[in-house]
Amino acid sequence: MSSNHRLFVKNANQVVLICNNGEKYLTKNGMQNLCVIENSSLVIGSDGLIKAVGPAETIEAQYSGASFEKVIDATDMCVIPGLVDAHTHPVWAGDRVHEFVMKLAGATYMDVHRAGGGIYFTVEHTREAPASVLLSSLTARLERMQRAGTTLVECKSGYGLELQTELKMLEVIEAARQSLPINISSTYCGAHAVPKGKTVEEATEDILQVQLPKLQEKIRAGSLRVDNIDVFCEQGVFDLSSTHSILQAGKDMGLNINFHGDELHPMNSAQLGAELGALAISHLEEVTDEGIAAMAKAKTAAVLLPTTAYILRLPQPRARDMLEAGVIVALGSDFNPNAYCCSMPMVMHLACVNMKMSMPEALAGATINAAYALDRAHTHGSLEVNKHGDLLILNTRRWEHLIYQLAGHQEVIRYVVIKGKIEYDNDKTTGFF
Repeated sequence: MSSNHRLFVKNANQVVLICNNGEKYLTKNGMQNLCVIENSSLVIGSDGLIKAVGPAETIEAQYSGASFEKVIDATDMCVIPGLVDAHTHPVWAGDRVHEFVMKLAGATYMDVHRAGGGIYFTVEHTREAPASVLLSSLTARLERMQRAGTTLVECKSGYGLELQTELKMLEVIEAARQSLPINISSTYCGAHAVPKGKTVEEATEDILQVQLPKLQEKIRAGSLRVDNIDVFCEQGVFDLSSTHSILQAGKDMGLNINFHGDELHPMNSAQLGAELGALAISHLEEVTDEGIAAMAKAKTAAVLLPTTAYILRLPQPRARDMLEAGVIVALGSDFNPNAYCCSMPMVMHLACVNMKMSMPEALAGATINAAYALDRAHTHGSLEVNKHGDLLILNTRRWEHLIYQLAGHQEVIRYVVIKGKIEYDNDKTTGFF
């Protein structure tokens, strides 16, 4: 055993492992019965991986002669895995606060879209913005997410809708991946909307014949890392046929399928995703019973986005039906100019109140299941030996306070730790009174 380690967290009132048998996801009863141990400690090695977690006395004896770069006494505190945000659009320019006024007055998402707002507004400003400006704003947004407890985040392109801007966005995401501590899963979303002046068929052809071949070239050259492919499958956007073609082409390149489906209309996106072996499908406000059954059978994760339904006044995703059917339910913030939310604790709160999830279900959805949706469950999403030492230390004796305290995470999260290094030290926490 090495005598030099990065971090020793000792004497925590609760350590929420989530699971402890190498599970890649949780469903049904597994989400209700999380693995929680009391009066426990945790060791993270110099490589940033978890080396031990267990009863405080046992860990203390096992590491009695070891040295640590940092020791945190977590007496009267809780430790949980770092949160995983499975769906964000964080690279963009242009302020859309004026659209919130329109929505409050009754405009729908597609009303704004057809008026040239929404994605089109952001596309125009993102095309014009230099990469340096986009990287600066992305960095600030990711740091804000990190302060709210997110340690792994999915980041999409999709505000270019043509080759050069899509590549610019992906290169900005790659620059953030290399320069920031937060873990990033990168998604190509060139099929986020049909560009003005093009038909669906023309947009699909451009993606298949121009954008994806160039993307593959850069991936093979090692200049760009992309993990997932996304399409907005929706009426007035990309239909089932074009969605199938684009997703299959991405899968043939080695990308994980992780796409928008059944958000505004029942498109049978869930069945399509299950057929293609999709890793995850997001939104699903209008999913059918048949779609739910198909996703459960295929082990395709449902990434539910309670912020979107809340802001757009849409029907809530049918979380309970999905859970009871055995679907792998994950959560995401859907951070974008339309749904400006950086806080996974807020997402979990909304999931509990509006989608009727329990607090353990919400935490599983924001940790191990969200990691599964990003193909990272082997490294993230639970506090198990040999996983990344990404965790939150909460200034409360019960972990549920992170969800229970509406918009209160800034008073609950004491430390954010990524690979054993303290990336956020919040000495302003007040605890629970």
